Amino acid sequence: MKKTIVSKSILLPFILITSLFALWGFANAVTDPMVQAFKKVLELSNSQAAWVQMAFYGGYFCMALPAALFVRKYSYKVGVLIGLVLYALGALLFYPAAITEQFWFFCLGLYILTFGLAFLETTANPYILAMGDKSTATQRLNLAQAFNPLGLILGLLVAQQFVLKNLQSDNIEDFTTLDTAKKVMIRTADLMVIRDPYVILGLIVIAVFVLIAVAKMPQAKDDDEMAPLSETFSRLFQNSNYRNGVLAQVFYVGAQIMCWTYIYQYAEAIGVSSEEAANYQFISFILFLVGRAIGTYLLRFVNSGKLLLQFAVLAGVFSFATVFIKGVFGLYALVGISFFMSLMFPTIYGIALEDLDEKESKIGAAGLVMAIVGGALMPKLQGMIIDMGGSDVDDLQILGVAEVNFSFVLPLLCFLFIAYYGRVISKQV
Repeated sequence: MKKTIVSKSILLPFILITSLFALWGFANAVTDPMVQAFKKVLELSNSQAAWVQMAFYGGYFCMALPAALFVRKYSYKVGVLIGLVLYALGALLFYPAAITEQFWFFCLGLYILTFGLAFLETTANPYILAMGDKSTATQRLNLAQAFNPLGLILGLLVAQQFVLKNLQSDNIEDFTTLDTAKKVMIRTADLMVIRDPYVILGLIVIAVFVLIAVAKMPQAKDDDEMAPLSETFSRLFQNSNYRNGVLAQVFYVGAQIMCWTYIYQYAEAIGVSSEEAANYQFISFILFLVGRAIGTYLLRFVNSGKLLLQFAVLAGVFSFATVFIKGVFGLYALVGISFFMSLMFPTIYGIALEDLDEKESKIGAAGLVMAIVGGALMPKLQGMIIDMGGSDVDDLQILGVAEVNFSFVLPLLCFLFIAYYGRVISKQV
């Protein structure tokens, strides 16, 4: 008899916490196209525009451990509420940022916003794992994470329909050649376009805050004496599955953000506009959602390590094709990677925390959320590769392909390590 993934007694808390997965998915998706948007509006290089991702994913790294320590002392519910407050504050900062027209102000808003996301992810992921039998924990997390792509899809639709489509700077053949007065007018209008989705998002997050604040949620603070923090860190470091899982998560998040952020630059190299490239990213998110659903189902029958290995190998094959196949078929390969990435985050997360008790999981979760810093560092490195020949995306040939193609060697290397991790785990069964 198969065990229930989510029991009826905790269905409402499960639904409320699962809604958070869609909320941070939305923030991720609406931010990825902003790298290209800020590049055009503020006339930045690829490397400079990558500061958007540095701010966004760097916030995770800085706040994940403080968030875990807070949740360790207080309740999950309080951690969620603090996360929602920071999320809303960061989003609402886009209003004054648009008035000042300062790039650093937008980055500050994203940085604070991800303080909130760090609280939410540090809280929600281990909370979902703890909501039922340990043997179904990875399946339960994959089920909750299945709502993350829904947020991704909605976020991308908002970015495409309400931002990219309305950016005047993206619809002018050579924005840099305009006179100063005209550029100032367009820049002011475009920054307002970028601002609006974040301000509306901040108001929605405030509404979610009120809903969760009045709801009765289980899982209060631990009354038992907690082990010293140094002892917890020592046990975590000695656990090779956890230690390698954190590293695998660094590489996974880095690969995911590179594949989703630089799809616009890859498309630009073959003459595809940012608005049309958003359609390809939309297909990527659909494949990601379908892959997550299929992967969650397959986990009922296939060992998680083995399935992770298989998906990582296939993602690597598609990455190789992205690098060396020129034109639209290379773009198709880049889109296809998303199907095989879909399983990775929750599966690595579940495997890494599988042997930990609940108190260790709260700190262990922080390490896995801090691993999201891969999404800050690797896109920056990829942007530097793309800028090697100049500000254009295809002004240098490396191994017979444009530098934007070659830059996808980085995701390929990431998937190779994830495949190694999956192979090690599969052999332990």
